Parts: sequence; C-alpha cells; structure tokens
Amino acid sequence: MVTRRLFLRGSAIAMAGIGSAPVWLRRAAAAEGAKKKVLVAIFQRGAADGLNIVVPFFEKRYYDLRPTIAVQPPTTGGPSTVLPGALPAPQNASIDLDGRFALHSSLQPLKALWDKQQLAIVHAAGSPDPSRSHFEAQDFMESGTPGKTGDGWLNRALPPSGPGTSPLQAISAGAHLPRTLRGVRSAIAVNDTQSFQMGSDAAVILEDMYATTADARLARTGKDAFEAMKMIRSLNAAAFNTALAQQYAQAGELGRGLQQVARLIKADVGVEAAFAEVGGWDHHGQEAGQMSNLLRQFGMALAAFCQDLGDRMEDVVLVTMSEFGRTAQENGNNGTDHGHGSVMMVLGGTVRGGLVYGNWPGLQPEQLYEGRDLAVTTDFREVLSELVSAQLGQKNLSEVFPGYQPSTSLGLLRV
Repeated sequence: MVTRRLFLRGSAIAMAGIGSAPVWLRRAAAAEGAKKKVLVAIFQRGAADGLNIVVPFFEKRYYDLRPTIAVQPPTTGGPSTVLPGALPAPQNASIDLDGRFALHSSLQPLKALWDKQQLAIVHAAGSPDPSRSHFEAQDFMESGTPGKTGDGWLNRALPPSGPGTSPLQAISAGAHLPRTLRGVRSAIAVNDTQSFQMGSDAAVILEDMYATTADARLARTGKDAFEAMKMIRSLNAAAFNTALAQQYAQAGELGRGLQQVARLIKADVGVEAAFAEVGGWDHHGQEAGQMSNLLRQFGMALAAFCQDLGDRMEDVVLVTMSEFGRTAQENGNNGTDHGHGSVMMVLGGTVRGGLVYGNWPGLQPEQLYEGRDLAVTTDFREVLSELVSAQLGQKNLSEVFPGYQPSTSLGLLRV
C-alpha cells in the first residue's frame, strides 16, 4: 500500500519537457519578477582532492609529497620540463591559470569560463570541523553549523514561503531531498520520468489523503508536491540542443541533474535555489586515473550548464564544495587519505572571475594542518555568506549560519 509518507520519502517529481510556463504561473511569477536570481550549490561527496584539482605547481614540495600522483605542470610553449614525481604530459598535464595555479587537464571545458572571468577559485577553503568522518563533515557543511539541527543552510537562506511562492522555489536534482534543503521552507526533489511512475487513480487518492490530513505541515508538503508535479507536466515540450544534450549525457550523474535544473530555470517557474551532487571523490588508491575520469565529467557538466543558460547566467551563481580535502602526501596505494582544506569554485555572470581567492597556507611541514593536510584559510561559510546575501537577499546571516559571522568579504561578485 502506498502511504503519504512513503510517497514523499521515496518519490521524486516527474520531469517532462519544459518550455514556457502556463498563464496562471506566469502571473504569479510576474508579481515578484519572473526572472529571479538563483543560487545553485553542488556537493562533491567523498572529499575531493583540491591539490590535484587546482594544482599549486609553483610549490616544489607539492611534487616531493606526491611522487606518483602529482599533476604535471602546464607547458609554456615548448616541451615542458617534467618535475620529479610528476606524470609525463599529456596524460596528467595541467592548464595554467595565473602562473602559480593550474587546472587539472580534465577540466579543460572550464578554461573558457576562466578566460571570460566567470569562474573564480577559492583555494585552501573548507570547514573548520576537524572531523575526518565523511558523515560528520558532510553534516556540518550541509547544516552550516556545528550544532545539531534538523535543517540546512540553503533552506534557512530562502525567503519565507508565502502567497504566490512557487512550489519550485527550491529544488534538488535527484530522488531525495538533501540535508542542505531540509527545513520549514518548501523544497522538493526533482528527478526524471523514469524515477517516478504513478497511475492517475493512485495520484488522486494520495492528493486527497494529503488534503484531509490533520498534520498541517504534511498537508502543505503534499500540496506543494502535487502543485509542482502539475506545473512541470503542464509545461510545453521545449526544443532541445542536440549537442548540449549529448554533452550533458556524457557528463554522467551531475550532467543529468544540472540539465534538469537548467530546464526549470529557463522556464521561469520561480526557482531561487537548487542543489545537485556527485559522488566518487574518495580516492584512497589509484587516484590519478579515477580522478581524471571524474573531473572530465565534472568539467563537462558545469560547462554545459553555463552554455545552456547563456545570458541567464547573469542571474545565476553556482558554487561547488566538498566535505574536506585529502592528505598532502600520497599514500602507499597511489592515492590520498582524508584531509582538511580543499577547493571551492564559483561560477556566474556576475562573478569576479579569473582569480584565485584565499590565503595560500603553504605545504611545508610547519604549514600543514596537523602536519599532514592543506590548512583551511577560508571558511566555506565566508564564501556562502556572500552568495546568499547577493543571490537570495538574505542579510541576516546569523540565521543562515548560526554562531558564525563572516569577518571579511572576499569580493567574489560584482555589485
């Protein structure tokens, strides 16, 4: 038997082809301005190795610490000098950004965004939480506070729901709602049509069950879910860019998720916050090959998303994060273990891109966190605070990140 709670917990919203919104929805959106600013958060689950994603190739000690998995420095015209321990080009080459830092070669699709100054990088960023437990570290980063809370920072950052608020105000690309988006504001998981199948009779019965429940919060959640479902199904099929569709498909899990997010943003259905995630970053062994494949999909997904939205990227900011980084020194399995500092990326039309932000702590023994990890010099909440304030209009940052107040502004966005 299908129950209300089972329906909400195990089901996602069916994704149909998306074009222009129905008249009733356009009226509601127009009341607040149809084209809203949007904040998109991407979680790299598993602890991404920031040192091999954005390479500090100016640091000789980087190559000393990683004799088999260090990323080759970028070339500068002629054949490059292979530093000791670095894999030979082009298998593990990198792309120069500023003469100090370089992108892993698999992130080539992002170089154009860097050159257009729409991509900014914050290195040595992360959580102050000393835990090397994936569960505990992800919980801290998704809740935005070390305290035990049942909601997430992105939900608290949203404007309060009210009359005319779109049921698609906050969406997660996937079958389940992440901790980041849980809370009192309405948020919903959006997946493709293969993930949600329900006959019309069952849908009518469940909708009636939600409407008659004495649980006010459950009734509201059910109402939002069915309104969102009807909204998506009522949208007309859009013309698809075949080349982009192929790029999304080749970009794996994250590509499929960002394709759904982009469709909803372009449809002007009131999306203000979105979340997507991609796993597989826990590289304890054979990191070089595994990371190359994962970063290839990661870069393709982000580039396809930006290309898909085109001029709408002026209203959209996307930020990436991971629960912690990896050890500065490789282990005996040609991999790395759980560390501390990592890297965050910020993309968008209003981003002050083409710059690597944050204070570089160095890789000498006395500069490493606990003598083994890249130190965190930029709290992830400092990055998110700027984005939340600018994109979602939330100025009460102590409500979004309890117990934390940013002391400075990185200046990631143009006013």
